[in-house]
Parts: sequence; C-alpha cells; structure tokens
Amino acid sequence: MTHEVVQKVEALGPRFAAAAAETEKLGKLSAESVALVREAGVMRMLQPKDFGGFAAHPRDFAEAVMAVARHCGSTGWVCGVGGVHPWEMALCDRKVQEEVWGQDSQTWIASPYMPSGVAVPTKGGYVLNGRWQFSSGTDHCDWIFLGAMVGGADGKPVTPPNGLHVILPRADYTIVDDSWNVVGLAGTGSKDIIVENAFVPAYRTISASEVAEGETAAERAGRTETVYRLPFWSMFPLGITSAVVGITEGVLEHHLAYQRDRTMSTGTKIKEDPYSLYAISDAAAEIAASRAQLLDGITRLHDLAEAGKTITFEQRALVRRNQIRCAWRAVMAADQIFSRSGGNALRLDNPLQRFWRDAHAGLHHAIHTPGPTYHTAALTEMGIDPAPGQRVMI
Repeated sequence: MTHEVVQKVEALGPRFAAAAAETEKLGKLSAESVALVREAGVMRMLQPKDFGGFAAHPRDFAEAVMAVARHCGSTGWVCGVGGVHPWEMALCDRKVQEEVWGQDSQTWIASPYMPSGVAVPTKGGYVLNGRWQFSSGTDHCDWIFLGAMVGGADGKPVTPPNGLHVILPRADYTIVDDSWNVVGLAGTGSKDIIVENAFVPAYRTISASEVAEGETAAERAGRTETVYRLPFWSMFPLGITSAVVGITEGVLEHHLAYQRDRTMSTGTKIKEDPYSLYAISDAAAEIAASRAQLLDGITRLHDLAEAGKTITFEQRALVRRNQIRCAWRAVMAADQIFSRSGGNALRLDNPLQRFWRDAHAGLHHAIHTPGPTYHTAALTEMGIDPAPGQRVMI
C-alpha cells in the first residue's frame, strides 16, 4: 500500500513543479517549496512517533523522496538529505530531542557529516571550531548535525581518530550566504557553515562509529522500532540516491511529454521512429531497475533487523555497492534520452535541462564515489576482511 505521505506528494506534484524554477533562481528552496514539503510531511517520515513523526519504513521514505525529486530535483535532494536527520536525532539523548522538537515537531535539521571540525573536550562537553561545505537546505533549519574529530589541547585531532556527530542550535553557527553558486542542484542552498569556539554539551553529541553500526545506538536510546536499528551508512545514502533516481524519472517524464508530438529535422515523427522509441524504452527500463534495486536493498536490511538479526558488514557493503550503481545507472540512462531530445532541450525555459544538470550534480556527492566501495564489496565477497580504512562510509 502506498504511504499516505507519498500520496500527498503525488497530489501536490504540479505545485512542486511550478515552484521549481523559483527555487533554482533563489539558490535555496522557495517559500512555496518549503510549504509543500511541510504539508506533505516528507521530513517527518523517519521522525519518531513520540515527536509527531511516522517512523516509516525506509522504503516508503525513499519513495516519497523520489516523488518530490521527480517534480523538483533540488527540493527532492533537500528532502533526501534532511529527511534522514530526524532518524539520527531519534538515536540521540532524549534531552536534545526535546530541545529540537518539544515546541515544534516541524523543526528541520541540517548537516553535513564530513568531519571538517575539531571538538576539544572541556568541562561538560566540547569546544567546537571548523568550516563545513554542502549544508543542503540549511536556510530552513533551526538545528544542525556536524561531523567533527575529537581534538587534543593543541586543537588537532587525536590519534587514533575519534569521530563525533555534534548538534548545534542555529545561534551557534554562521551560514555563509554567498557560498553556493553551482551548475546543478542550485536550489538546494547547500551553503558553507562556520563555527567558532562554540560550546557543545556532551548530551548534544553522538559517536559516529556507534551510529554507523545502528543496532547499538538504538538500544542505548531505547528505540525499539525496526527502522532505528539500521546502519547510518545504509540510511543516509538511501535518501541521496533516492533523490537522484527521482530526478532521472523527471528527465524521462519530461522527455516523453516533449517527444510525443515532436518531428525531427528529417521530417520523421518521433512516435514513428523505431530508434528513438528503442532508446526511450531502454532508458526507462534502466531507471526502473535502479528504483527497484535501491528499494530492494534497504528492504532486505530492514527485514533482517525486523527478524532480530545483526546486519553484517558484508551485507552493508553489498547494499552500498548496489546503491551507488543505482545512481550511476539511472543517470547514464537519462543521458541517453536527453541527448536525443533535440536542441530545444538546452533552452533554459525547458525543464529537461534543469533535471539533467541536477542528476549529474547528484553524482558528485561522496556517497556516489564507486571505486573504494566497489573494491571493499569485492573483498567481502571473496571472504577477505577489509582493512579499517576500506570500511569508510559503509
């Protein structure tokens, strides 16, 4: 059965699409785009029920992100990234959950998780400094997750490395307004963040390695719902790749609408040209395969957690490998039809070019880098235990 939030997104689809051009022009989500996301409830899908969320199956969350991205790539991307943050907040100290959602369950949380800051221990917590890039949707968020390394008295990361996710309220960090001017996903407003000597109480931190495992963090937080027992590096990539797949579905949708009545310069109608029709079906099948494999991977992990089984590193690695392949396969398919859309597809008033740019921008996220993850996945299938450095982001 289709989740109610997905149904709402589909009903609001034309309005998401109508707001997309303004979102791109503004370089951040437009007021209309934000209002539509809130109305549909996408950001609350992975939020715990005791704070007004749905605690939904991650498959349903992925389908909601795809549905938004099919109409507006930037809005779908912000939903895919920001929609995972309530999932992690559910694993944090109850005190910070109350601070974030106690007065308003619609409060949004930003990131990024790249450990671009140093948190030096002090009485009761840490002093944080750093600069982070790519904080998607940050203008619309009142709190933020930031990746950091625990530092020593010299302000440098300690050895061996000790990673944290730290949580800050909006008053404790600066958004660099002129730091997002890009060719694709322009409307995500993925700006830089600066933190200078901010005190972070210990209860507003969580171990990066503990969240990565999933099960341990859920037990410590007292969360019994299956979704909170999943690994971070299965959940976070899910939202991002769902956005990319949804964007390519948007490419296909607009390509079909454009080609339906188009006549080529040779005088042949597209609907009568077997080569164009073959390309359309070939691309559509590849995009559909990407959707199916992505949803299958997270469902398999959810089923394991639901059965009370521990998700192994090998299982995580194979799902991550497939998730990366889903993104690349879908964008490669979108390339095949965009290149057959004629010169008018390049015009800035044609949504096709925006979807195409957004799809390629999505591949630039670190979680879509195939080499290291493919390498590690192959080792695990050979029964070889990967070295610690080969386990990053898996």
